[in-house]
Amino acid sequence: MNTEAVVRKGRKFDQVLEGAREIFLRDGFEGASVDEIAKAAGVSKATLYSYFPDKRLLFLEVTSAQCCRQADEALGTMDFTCPPRVVLREAAQRFLGFIYSEMGQRIFRICVGEADRFPELGRQFYQSGPMTMRRALTAYLAQATARGELQIEDMDLAADQFAELCKADLWTRLIFGVQTEFEQAEVDRIVEGAIDTFMARYGA
Repeated sequence: MNTEAVVRKGRKFDQVLEGAREIFLRDGFEGASVDEIAKAAGVSKATLYSYFPDKRLLFLEVTSAQCCRQADEALGTMDFTCPPRVVLREAAQRFLGFIYSEMGQRIFRICVGEADRFPELGRQFYQSGPMTMRRALTAYLAQATARGELQIEDMDLAADQFAELCKADLWTRLIFGVQTEFEQAEVDRIVEGAIDTFMARYGA
């Protein structure tokens, strides 16, 4: 669904989004009430509905905005002129920092939980967050290959392989509820292993 056709921007738009973000992350999509969202945003229900005709559109906007924010923050601090190990380490830490955060976990679970009713939610989540990071990593791999620092023919495949390497062990424990919090040392172990494996395959 194209939300831009029915969502109206205005003076209190960001205020509504912030209130909705708080309630959705606390209560999930189903549990979140329009009354609670309006209260958290400090607006009337009439004002909320003037921006978002239904709760689904508001939820889509909140999750998309959050993923874009995380991706922009990550990309804004990465220096793509640095050698592969430096950039891959930064990208991995940013990527894992979000998906293992409380907010990242809640957004992921909500997207999975609502996938049957709102299949566009998963697509929008992927395009606004993971796809943005994937495009940036693919672009960097191409640059590093052109500089002779890597040897890669299929940039998209290599970027996807690195992302999957970064999810080894911890991600499985997370999605099955075995563990929901991770020490930095645990994350560092996975990241360094992912970089070593990736460089063994693609290093010049």
